[in-house]
Amino acid sequence: MSRPDAALTRRTIRRHQLREIVPLADTTIYDMEQRGEFPQRFYLTSRCVVWDLAEVEAWVEERRQASRAKAINRAPSPDVHQRKTRPVKH
Repeated sequence: MSRPDAALTRRTIRRHQLREIVPLADTTIYDMEQRGEFPQRFYLTSRCVVWDLAEVEAWVEERRQASRAKAINRAPSPDVHQRKTRPVKH
């Protein structure tokens, strides 16, 4: 038996497998998909949603490279002077 060419075999992953690779909330992933910042899901059947594993892995690698190049802006630290109340000390 000969193995099929690697370029011809495409793996898909379901939501629970995606969560193991990309630890983001479902709504965050959905929003990123809508903005074109994350690989698009597609339906195998009316009830089965999947992502292309190669696209997800490429996205993760892209994010890794951007992080190393300091191209991803980090969220700002909260301004504690804008607090309306002070934390309670016990």
